[in-house]
Amino acid sequence: MTSVSTVFSRRHSRQSQTHRNNRLHSADTRAVCGNRMMEEGPYKYIREGNDKVSRVIRIGTRKSQLARIQTDSVADSLKELYPDVHLEIVAMSTKGDIILDTALSKIGEKSLFTKELENALERNEVDLVVHSLKDLPTTLPPGFTIGAVLKRENPHDAVVLHPTNAGKTLETLPENSVIGTSSLRRAAQLKKRFPHLEFKDIRGNLNTRLKKLDEKQDFAAIILAAAGLKRMGWENRISMILEPEDCMYAVGQGALAVEVRSRDADILEMVSVLHDPDTVLRCIAERAFLKKLEGGCSVPVAVHTQVKDSHLYLTGAVYSLDGSDSLKETMQTSIVAGDESLEKVDEQVQRVGVTASKLPGDVQDRAEQLGIDLADLLLRKGAKDILTVARQCNDAR
Repeated sequence: MTSVSTVFSRRHSRQSQTHRNNRLHSADTRAVCGNRMMEEGPYKYIREGNDKVSRVIRIGTRKSQLARIQTDSVADSLKELYPDVHLEIVAMSTKGDIILDTALSKIGEKSLFTKELENALERNEVDLVVHSLKDLPTTLPPGFTIGAVLKRENPHDAVVLHPTNAGKTLETLPENSVIGTSSLRRAAQLKKRFPHLEFKDIRGNLNTRLKKLDEKQDFAAIILAAAGLKRMGWENRISMILEPEDCMYAVGQGALAVEVRSRDADILEMVSVLHDPDTVLRCIAERAFLKKLEGGCSVPVAVHTQVKDSHLYLTGAVYSLDGSDSLKETMQTSIVAGDESLEKVDEQVQRVGVTASKLPGDVQDRAEQLGIDLADLLLRKGAKDILTVARQCNDAR
């Protein structure tokens, strides 16, 4: 029996750096026609001083500062692995960036932060797109796949207090203090845990929400993803990290995903080395859980995963909007790979949108089944009724 990380490393080492680079330098030099940069068909190429022609890899991203920081980190990793590859970042706005006066749960669209990026990918205007994994629906449009899930940052939520409340906690804030969050998941759990607090929507990117907190007296605190604050270099703003007992996190929270065209084998191969095995398995289980529940941002669904002693543990929960009604269970599965899985890999297989051909298929299957089994358990206990009422209440708000 072999660990997932060992199998991943073994498969990765089979391909030399030269081989990986050469696959992206296969352009016909005659296509450049003496120009330094040109496009041929759906691709873009650059001609260097030594007459070598290389494909330019265009990376799509949202325009926000956090999105650019996250995309730059992926680009830096690719540049380190493939120093001869030329990267170009293409930034654009999404519907979720533009509509800022409505709670995400009320807009009612699954691809708020991804659709425009996927449209560019479909039109061959970019070759890959960097997302926060939690923004990606569990079912991707045909022709797309998640080619890499990077090592997860802290997935927990963080409390950022108004400067006048420094030193306090959610528990010690005065009665009826207003907490800002547009997440039904966060509000439902925290209403149950801290019934003396009130919760109101707050929209905008991280910069905007922090400005709304600091410059007005509307909120005693706001709840944000710890990962985003850390990536922005604003860890000093974190007043407290919410542990799972207080607030479990969103599916995929803290992980970055690289979405590609599933037919683009060279790009898929290039980004696949960015996969973090433990993060991949955790997020496959989480996404399978959410997909089976038919959940999304319009219902409060929360998870917590952990890899420990060659086992994957998944805790999942559903809540009513006020947190008064809930179901929560934990299940586990082994993630030890059988030796036969070393050779049995189908590179076309996607699991809840993720293609990870260098990880043992049987282990990925178990992670996916774990999410399905946990969702089935909650559904048998009445989760569908809780979520149906939550949707109806949210629509009526």
